Amino acid sequence: MSSRSRTRSVKSAAGVTSVHIPRQRGRRSAQPFVVVVPERPSLTREALVAIGALLWRFRRPLAPTALALLAFVVTALLHTIAWWSGLLLAPAAAVPALWLGIMQRRRPASGSVLAWRAALALLATVTGAWAALSAGFGPFAGPLPLVWLLLWLAAQTAWPIVRHTR
Repeated sequence: MSSRSRTRSVKSAAGVTSVHIPRQRGRRSAQPFVVVVPERPSLTREALVAIGALLWRFRRPLAPTALALLAFVVTALLHTIAWWSGLLLAPAAAVPALWLGIMQRRRPASGSVLAWRAALALLATVTGAWAALSAGFGPFAGPLPLVWLLLWLAAQTAWPIVRHTR
């Protein structure tokens, strides 16, 4: 093995491989290049990559979970920044009931269609009321965490049914 390709012993940190590229011909005063490459990623990084890959793979089925977590964080921030925002969100809780009345007037339905409309309107009304109360009093006040959990379970359960019936 020639002296140009042979590495000299240099101290480096544990778990790090350093590769020295010898000087080029004709450039005796230039410093050699040093490339430092870690041997393998840490166990924490591998676990985070695996969790991220699973979340990305199942991103559509987990959409209600992401929205529920986002709503929880947003209402907590609204409560922290401006508690009176709950008063602004309160009228929005009546919009789904209004939508149900308009839909029944324009396109009357019965049977399962009416049941789905009513269930959707009820879920949206309770969600709007939860958001208003959570922004006003905080998401951890009284029974609001339990209501959030039940809403999340209902949305996550209905989501696959709604997605596959279209």
